[in-house]
Amino acid sequence: MEGPFIRIEDSGEVVPLRPDVTTIGRGRGVDVRLTDPSVSRLHAEFVRRGPYLYVVDLGLSRNGTRVNGRPIARRVLDDGDVVSFGAARARVGGIPREDLAPEVELRRAAAPELTRREVDVLTSLCRPALSDEAFVAPATAREIADDLVVTEAAVKQHLLRLYQKFRIPEGTNRRTRLANEVVALGLVRPTPVVPPQRATGPAEPEPQPQPRTSAGRRAS
Repeated sequence: MEGPFIRIEDSGEVVPLRPDVTTIGRGRGVDVRLTDPSVSRLHAEFVRRGPYLYVVDLGLSRNGTRVNGRPIARRVLDDGDVVSFGAARARVGGIPREDLAPEVELRRAAAPELTRREVDVLTSLCRPALSDEAFVAPATAREIADDLVVTEAAVKQHLLRLYQKFRIPEGTNRRTRLANEVVALGLVRPTPVVPPQRATGPAEPEPQPQPRTSAGRRAS
């Protein structure tokens, strides 16, 4: 098999990695779907950049990502590395063995300049995915249109411009990749869960003790 791949340890399945970004998780719409309950719906992604491959934990998984047993946020991979997504494990293969050049830059590019409406679209895109502390499918164009009270065609035009600004390549899961990039850059944040507050009405008056009366004698 040419190019990088991963071998899922539980099943032995060999999955070739995409030439750009490969998403991995337990939810629908990911490129590599794992069934272990410790894996988040959208857990991490493999990114190929030139001859290098690295794995990125999206920062939204409950159980984290590890490489050879060590927790990571972002890590360049070597052939034979074992990547753990929660309790699920996969071994990386197909990477040429060579020394990494010191000038390899693994940081994400700075966020592009956005209009106010584009920020609104991105916020609406990620809202369902971030409302439950675990990344689920981002909003559809129809859902964004309903949320912002605009036409679906207008939302699709905004999304096309955003794909270009964030350099999201054509292909499947394009909305998911855009949401990944937006969250990783910190442009949107998980919605904090506000505990319900008890109603604070006027305090009810405490019952007053009734005066004790002695029973009178019956007149004779």
